[in-house]
Amino acid sequence: MKPFRFFFRFTKDQQKGIMALFILIIIVQAIYFIATSIDFTSQKQRSLREKEWLAHQDEINALKAKKATRKDTVYPFNPNYISDYKGYLLGLTTNQIDKLEAYRKSGKYINSADDFKRVTGVSDTLLAKLSPYFKFNTKFGSHKAPSGVKQNVSDATVKASHNFPLADINSALEEDLVKVYGIGPYYAKAILRRRSALGGFLSMDQMDDFTEFSEEAKIGLRKKFGVINKPSVDKINVNTASLSQLSRFPYFNRDIAKNILTQRSMNGKITKIDDLLEITNFPVDKVKIIALYLEF
Repeated sequence: MKPFRFFFRFTKDQQKGIMALFILIIIVQAIYFIATSIDFTSQKQRSLREKEWLAHQDEINALKAKKATRKDTVYPFNPNYISDYKGYLLGLTTNQIDKLEAYRKSGKYINSADDFKRVTGVSDTLLAKLSPYFKFNTKFGSHKAPSGVKQNVSDATVKASHNFPLADINSALEEDLVKVYGIGPYYAKAILRRRSALGGFLSMDQMDDFTEFSEEAKIGLRKKFGVINKPSVDKINVNTASLSQLSRFPYFNRDIAKNILTQRSMNGKITKIDDLLEITNFPVDKVKIIALYLEF
């Protein structure tokens, strides 16, 4: 008690003042300690975020440079079967796309660059740009599909053009698929694996994903099968999905998945499918199908 004996020499009012001063000092020290701790934690969090960002900086810079120097690339295609979106990307006007669609629906098919110009009315400049990439199917000669069958039309239209009911592609078994000419056990298993990976087919246009199938086989599949009852698939949220989840999606690969994560880091939330079209190597020709399996 000797060290504190001096305290009792003061009056009660003075003692109260001294105690109040001590308490105030303690409160100020506590506030300072808490404030510096929070700031330290905040700095630590910022530091971690900066390290994470810098880890991707080289990749982001490379993508920006690639985007700045990237040129439009046209791959070989059959002008009879291009979608509206593909036509738009190729530089066709809405009117020209409508003319091509009407010509296909009439049961006629384009067999040359001259046919394409006559039907669509494209300029000589655009024709010169596109015609080297035209790829026509020579197996059918005049390029007309077998009687009663049209390609690249809705499942309902295909169903209506037959006198027999279509089987549901999402419930088909291997023994059902191999009955189609050109689809053996190997290809049948490939269809079943793809269906399992996607959670189900949402359009018969997805048969075009199998580039190794012959045209006869694809036509045969459309002739016998359709998407009768659309399955409820587990959609992928592109804003929350991990690299692994995006990589496993059949229409993506690891590079596309990484570019999606980079897009999220650079531009924030992805709100619509169009936001993904600038991604390097994104399969734009499949965008309408891909959109059915994604959510934003």
